[in-house]
Parts: sequence; C-alpha cells; structure tokens
Amino acid sequence: MISLPLLLGLGLFFTDCFAFPSNEVEALTAFKRAIFEDPLLVLSNWNPLVSDPCSNAGDQVVKINISDASIKGFIAPEFHKLSALQELLLHGNLLIGTIPKEIGRLTNLKVLDLGSNQLTGSIPHEIGNLTGIQKINLQSNVLTGKLPYELGTLRYLEELRLDRNKLLGTIPAANGSDFSPVKHGMYASNASHLGFCGASQLKVFDLSHNFFVGSIPGCLDYVPRSSFLGNCLQDKDPKQRPAAQCGAASPNKTQAGVNTKHKPIEGRPSGHQSRSSKPVWILVLEIVTGFLIGSLFVVAVFTIAHKWKRRPSIIIPWKKSSSTKDYMTMYIDSEAMKDVVRYSREELELACEDFSNIIGSSPDSVVYKGTVKGGPEIAVISFCIKEDQWTGYLELYFQKEVADLARLNHENTGKLLGYCRESSPFTRMLVFEYASNGTLHEHLHYGEGCQFSWTRRMKIIIGIARGLKYLHTQLDPPFTISELNSSSVYLTDDFSPKLVDFECWKTIISRSEKSSGTISNEGAVCILPSSMEGRHLDVQGNIYAFGILLLEIVSGRPPYCKEKGCLVDWAKEFLEIPDVMSYVVDRELKHFQYEDLKVICEVVNLCIHPNSSRRTTTMRELCSTLENGIDTSISAEMKSSLAWAELALGL
Repeated sequence: MISLPLLLGLGLFFTDCFAFPSNEVEALTAFKRAIFEDPLLVLSNWNPLVSDPCSNAGDQVVKINISDASIKGFIAPEFHKLSALQELLLHGNLLIGTIPKEIGRLTNLKVLDLGSNQLTGSIPHEIGNLTGIQKINLQSNVLTGKLPYELGTLRYLEELRLDRNKLLGTIPAANGSDFSPVKHGMYASNASHLGFCGASQLKVFDLSHNFFVGSIPGCLDYVPRSSFLGNCLQDKDPKQRPAAQCGAASPNKTQAGVNTKHKPIEGRPSGHQSRSSKPVWILVLEIVTGFLIGSLFVVAVFTIAHKWKRRPSIIIPWKKSSSTKDYMTMYIDSEAMKDVVRYSREELELACEDFSNIIGSSPDSVVYKGTVKGGPEIAVISFCIKEDQWTGYLELYFQKEVADLARLNHENTGKLLGYCRESSPFTRMLVFEYASNGTLHEHLHYGEGCQFSWTRRMKIIIGIARGLKYLHTQLDPPFTISELNSSSVYLTDDFSPKLVDFECWKTIISRSEKSSGTISNEGAVCILPSSMEGRHLDVQGNIYAFGILLLEIVSGRPPYCKEKGCLVDWAKEFLEIPDVMSYVVDRELKHFQYEDLKVICEVVNLCIHPNSSRRTTTMRELCSTLENGIDTSISAEMKSSLAWAELALGL
C-alpha cells in the first residue's frame, strides 16, 4: 500500500481528493469539525459535510502538518484511526482542551509536535504506547499533573520538550528513586519501572519552567542544567523558582515543617508546659484570632465551591453506540457569559404565545416575536437542528457567539438580551430586543416606496454607517455582520436602523463551509458569498456589502433579481457621470437632494472598487464623509423638491 503525505500546512487538504480508507476520512472529518476558528483559511477548500469525499480506498495519511496557522479548536480523539500516521505537527496554534489518550493508539507515530498551543490537563499515560516515537514536543502549553513514568520506556525517544508548562511532582527515575541502572552497569529487563533512567538515548530533554520538586536524578547528569531551570528542584543553581511560587509543594519546606513540629526545644521539657507559661490574655487573643481566620476560610471554601458548581460544562459525545453514549466532560471558561441573561424555555414559550407568533423563518432557524412579562418586546431566534447533530464543538461555538453578541452596545446595533440553552427538550435560542417596524428590506421592496422619503433614507444610511463604524473600529476584536444586507437592518418606531446579525446561526451550523473569499478580486459581485468564520477578517466584505446596500436604499431595487440582473452592473454606468447620476434614484421618490446623491455615489465607488487591493477605505472615513456631506435637516426635504423639477427640465 502506497502512503502519501497529507500536506495540510500548504492548504492541500483534499484538494485533489486522494483516495483514503473510510476510517481515515472519518478521522479527518472529525479533526475538521473540532476546529472552530481558521483565520488563515488553511482548511477552506475542504467541506467535511460531505460524508465520503474520497471513495476509493488505497492510500493512507502518513503526515499532517498544520503549524503556525492560528487554528483554534480541539484535538479530535478520532485521530487514532489514522493508523499509518507517522508525523503529527500542530505546533504554534491555539488548540485548547486536553491531549486525548487515544493518541497512544498511533503506534506508527514518530514525531508528535503539539507545542505552543493552549492545551490543558495532564499528559496521558497512554503516550507510553508510542513505541516508535522519536520526538515529542509539548512545550509552551498549560499542561498540569505529574510526569508519566511511561515516557521513560520509549526506547527510541531522542527529543522530549516539556518546558513552559505547569507540570509538577518529581522527575521519575527508577521506582521513584535516584537509582541509575546505567550508572551501575545494570539494565533491567522490564523498563516500565525505570522512568527516565532507562532513557539514556535522549539527546534533547527540556523540563525547564515547570513546578517539579525533589532532586534531579543522577542518571540525568549528562543533561544540561538549563533544561531544569525555573522549577522548584533541590538544586544549587540560583535560577530555580522563588519559594513563594513553589508553595507547599517543595519537599524542603515539608520536611522542615515536620522536623520543627516534632523536635523538642532544647533546655525545656516537652509537652504542654511552654503553653501554660503564656499569659491568659495572649491565649484568649490566639483563640479569637484562630476563630476569625477559620471562619474566613470556611466562607472562602463555600464561595469557591458555589462558583465551581455554577460553571457550565459541555458534554461532548465523542462516539455513539447502539445502547449508550461515551461522553467527555469539558469545562468552559464562563467569564464572558456571566453577565448574559439566561432564559428558560418555559419563559420564552410563554412570552411567544406557545411559539405560535412566527415572524420569520429559514431552513436554519425560526424567529418568534414575544413580550417578556413585565419587560420589553423580544425577537427569539431558535435553531433548527437536532440534538444528535449538536456536537461539543458546536456548543462551544454557540457560547462564543453569545459572548460575542453580548458585547455589542450601540444605538444602531441590535441588543442581545439573553439566550436559552436546555437539553430536554433540546433548545438553543438567542433573545434580541424587538424592532417594531420590521426590516429595511420589507419597506424598500414590499412597502410603499413613495412614503419612504429621501430624508428618511439618508438618516437610515447614516445610522447604518455609524453602527458599522462602531463594530469595526470601536470594538476589539472588531465585529462584522455575517451577511450585511437590507434584511439585517431592523427599524424602530422612529425608523432608526438597528444592525442585527441573525445570520450568525448560519455561521454556527455551516461554519465548515468555507467560501473562496468574501469579496471579488476582479469585477463586481452581485451577491456576497456566505460569511467567513473569522468575523474580524470580514471587515472589507462588510464595506463592500455596505456599498451595495447604499445603492439598494437609493434606488429601491434589490441587489439582484432575475428580470433586471445585478444591481451593481446596472448602476456602475451612472455612478461616476454627473449628468446621468440621478438615474440611480428610485423613481417613486417625490423629492431628492442632488448634493446628497453625489456623496452617496462617491462612497459607493469607494466601497465596491473592483480591485480589492485598492479598497482600503475604513468605515470611520466613510461615516465621516456621509455625516459631513449629507443634510438631514427639515429644510433639506424642502430643497430636494427642486431636484426632480431640474431633472425634468433637463430632459
């Protein structure tokens, strides 16, 4: 069987659809689903929703290299199905979670590099099953726990980098002692108890900047002392950690404490005589002080326990069987969601009249209108997804979206009021404030266009520009609307625009369906492709969409229709020629302001320039141009009545 390396780092992930066995396709699919952020789009040309993109068995994956790609997600346990894998290189990313013990089943693995990520938990003991491994790099993570002695049983291991973690305990030698069979000319037949004293073949061995205690095994004298710096070891080297950082973990402190406690003071009888010699008031003071300290300690313990219980967990069904599910529980940092209101399904069901008040729907979601008892009107978006399709990765991504939406606070952005997450029945919902005047799309294309005055349209344009400026320039990281169009602009009672990202549902469900780009490099694009995962990378896509939205507001025409084609293609011949610029204006409008129109057309040209490399204008600049160039005062409405008259005379 021929083995072909899968060079993921070069973006060749299934590009030519090599023929892989079905179990390897399943493993790679699981890997892709475990990645929920891919800002450099290294996996953009592969769609894991296709059940078997490569049907013919034959070749096998022997190498995966996605280093320094800034991907964020988990390491899928299904990796063990890549039975021929020899090199797994995921260095320099943002991987979180634990190292799955299933990696120990990759018996052909020679190189494992998971360094410079954000992995937590302990090093699995199963890693000792990698009998052919030569290099292991787990440096610069957040790994904790003791060092598995099984690492010392890897007879071919030449390089082991575990520096810059939070590993603790002693360095395993022989049965926990400093005995070196190599030093004494003896080699045990069973190396499983030798620890690192049986790993004399190690050429690179770095345990620096952890929290190891005890002494350095004598069998490791050949290892440079720099490999043990920054620990809590009993070493004369002054570059060990300060005692304050080591805490009570240091054996020195523990032993010293024991000796002091039990050794009687010289010249005095042992027992209680020294205590009875103290004045009564000192004894009373000690008792009161001890009571207060004990009370504070009990309160602190209860507070920590209460917070820990409230910390949400994700139950990830790694695999399913006909009878039961095997789960892995993973705790997620909930700090970002702690201030977001969590609604019960019962509350929302009551508010939305048993979920009968539907105001919108799509294949992905349903939008309900409701009123919270004693509170505001709300719009509730509910996922259309089955529980058995909801993975732990999607749950984490859902929480990330909630936290991302909750930080928006501007008069021209929709406000997230809360969310609903329940398991019985399975429910995932977002709760937004309700905008009573519906969407801009409804008013432009299904309402009475003549009632939608020029001044009102200009106010809406400026409001949208201010909202986008806030999202792009006043938030860190920036926030972009997944699919910016007239349907994502909601209007309040006074027709103030609110940008609402209801399409974030599509981002969650189909986040693995990557587009080749958010904007066209050459020529005009009629309809923007689906949103990218990384919102902060889609700023230019939002600006392009804003230009199309301006044309839609001014002309009253949709971005694309079958009869009239693409709005951009139709409008581009009028945008830069003053004599015919007015042909862009909606014919149902009774009045318009020519000076405003020139500003609008200038901004549109900046937004939709066919060469994306020259489309460098920011929303801050565009918003300033619109605010300074457009007159939305009452007198402007009166002035605009002359524009149509002048146009008629010209005709």
